[in-house]
Amino acid sequence: MKTPIAGLAGVVALSGLFTSGSASFAQTDPAAKSYKIVKTTQTMGTGGIDYVYADNDNRRLYVPRGDQVLAFDLDTLKPAGTIPKARARGVAVDPKAQHGFCSSSPVVMWDAKTLETIKTIEVQGRPDGILFESLTERVYVFSHSQPNATVIDGKDGSVVGTIDLGGAPEQAASDGQRHLYVCLEDKDNIGVVDVKTLKVTAHYDLGGKGSGPAGLGFDAKNRILFAMCHDPQTCVVLNADDGKILTTLPIGRGTDGGGFNPNTMEAFSSQGDGTLTIIKENSPTSFEVEQTVQTKSRAKTCTLDSKNNQIVVITIEPAPQTAAATPAAGEGQPGGGQKGGKKGGGGGPGMLDIIVVGR
Repeated sequence: MKTPIAGLAGVVALSGLFTSGSASFAQTDPAAKSYKIVKTTQTMGTGGIDYVYADNDNRRLYVPRGDQVLAFDLDTLKPAGTIPKARARGVAVDPKAQHGFCSSSPVVMWDAKTLETIKTIEVQGRPDGILFESLTERVYVFSHSQPNATVIDGKDGSVVGTIDLGGAPEQAASDGQRHLYVCLEDKDNIGVVDVKTLKVTAHYDLGGKGSGPAGLGFDAKNRILFAMCHDPQTCVVLNADDGKILTTLPIGRGTDGGGFNPNTMEAFSSQGDGTLTIIKENSPTSFEVEQTVQTKSRAKTCTLDSKNNQIVVITIEPAPQTAAATPAAGEGQPGGGQKGGKKGGGGGPGMLDIIVVGR
């Protein structure tokens, strides 16, 4: 993301994309597959937002806002605590070490059970998206300026190394085997990283089918990537092993997050125009836009509650007394775009909306 707004990863942040679960390509009854808003909450506060992140194991939802990271109960959406002195964009949690990290400068590391700060970690660049990679148990902090990725050990918080990705990273996804896939927004491709060597091994060009990839979904079982692009407003579906483009599908305007739910075999993209696009994977070669859900303007980042098969999006609305004078979350037009709409308001008072979409 570009400027401090908010909150796949995701992403750049972004981990809840790869939860385990049974997968079937069997079609469900049409009435049973209608998504809708099932829960919402509003919290007054100040400061911008960017990525939202679900810690599914500990049932917490994290939203960086202003100079702190807010924690909510993932089931009730009630406030559950804060991480102070953390002006961040996104969050990732190492479920084995039970350590949380946020993409700030410096990076803040905390105990995922108690929310107590453990240490801060100095990093270079401008931290934006963030991702936990399960094979090596490392956290990737992404930056649009070099170094494009700083790699941190999830157990002790030490910096393992940095990577020049050859472009500006947005959301990323890991296959848990050796490969990390990263949307390079300014280069219109997906970078592939070997997580053992910390080297870029390939760039999957989107072939003019989509530019400005910002959100990323990944079907790890069938090796399929879903790159959510700004222009045109398109999901480019690729083979994760060779980058071959399989198809394209329309999405809404101003995407800034995406994901994949292996339990339902659905990819999804959240957009600044107030829509959430649901894409059904009928088979590894057949895909369709299943539904477009109306959410709220600038609710452009998302995360997956894998227990309930629900998608969470966030946005900011101005406080009632300042609504006439203060723009809602983001700059520019409601759909945002590659350059605009990344800031979460001007830092003044505003209502943080948490919106849960499910069946």
